[in-house]
Amino acid sequence: MRSTRLAIAGLAAVIGLSLVACSPEDTGSGDATGSDATDSGTTDSGSGAAEAGSDLDVAAYDDVIAEGPVADDAAVEASEWASAVRESGTLRIGGTETSNLFSLLDPTSQQVRGFDAGLSQLLSQYVLGEVSTELSQVTSDTREQVLVNGDVDAVFATYSITPARAERISFAGPYYSSQAGILVRSDNTDITSVADLAGKTVATQASSTGETLLAEEAPEAEVLALPDHAQAIEAVLNGNADAYVIDQTLLLNAVLQQGDAVKIVGEPFGPEDLYGIGVPLDSDGVEFINTFLDEIIASGVWEDLWTVTIGDRTGVTTVPAAPTPGETGLS
Repeated sequence: MRSTRLAIAGLAAVIGLSLVACSPEDTGSGDATGSDATDSGTTDSGSGAAEAGSDLDVAAYDDVIAEGPVADDAAVEASEWASAVRESGTLRIGGTETSNLFSLLDPTSQQVRGFDAGLSQLLSQYVLGEVSTELSQVTSDTREQVLVNGDVDAVFATYSITPARAERISFAGPYYSSQAGILVRSDNTDITSVADLAGKTVATQASSTGETLLAEEAPEAEVLALPDHAQAIEAVLNGNADAYVIDQTLLLNAVLQQGDAVKIVGEPFGPEDLYGIGVPLDSDGVEFINTFLDEIIASGVWEDLWTVTIGDRTGVTTVPAAPTPGETGLS
């Protein structure tokens, strides 16, 4: 468990950004396969391998967090979930420290930064008036349980909204949408599409929606279910897996980390995948967090955060439309 406190001020640069679609990250614990919004952008190189991007601009990131809103006292007091967070003085987060784009620990500063991390820090500031978060690392297998146990207040972990998960927890959001992709070694010329996965060993994360999607889209593939994103990447690199199928954003994360060693191939596929923020079942935190998301989307903070954590780092040029909070697709 790591405690993070930030006190930052400044004015964010307003820059264009976009969700990556490679022909059209994980979190180290990342989830799910999913779908880009229909108006999501493309990398400068178009389809094929995404190019490794630049390092995170820490000063710009801190400026974006500083421009986030703060809820008024009446809004906090009206929410049992928000009141409990304010009473404790810290927002307890389930997340990761290993996702290059979404939530990565800087070993020098001991700060966690990225799109998911930034959202959690903005939410902390919204409730508390300052950034005070405590991060507990979670995996695909433990995300629901930490909420059920009351170990965390919310989970930010590229967390796909599914009916099965919604039986145990509640989801605020969505705050992002994506779609599945295929990652292979750079020297692989055999796999260029989903059809080429037949007869191949394909890694994905255990308990993620990747397993279900492969069963539907590539039933003749041999699925290698691994505990986390890092092990799936390693399986591709060492030849234990021919490909890795998971959320496109997580694959882009791998391209940033591995550079020319890997590439993303083919078109994105599978159903649209909506990422939500997990909270305890039937918590009024859903309504409170959705109001927070509405505010940062309307004010441009959501866009600025995407710019710094994703767009500027990957060469993406088109601004994606943020999903509408509350429209989870659940009945």
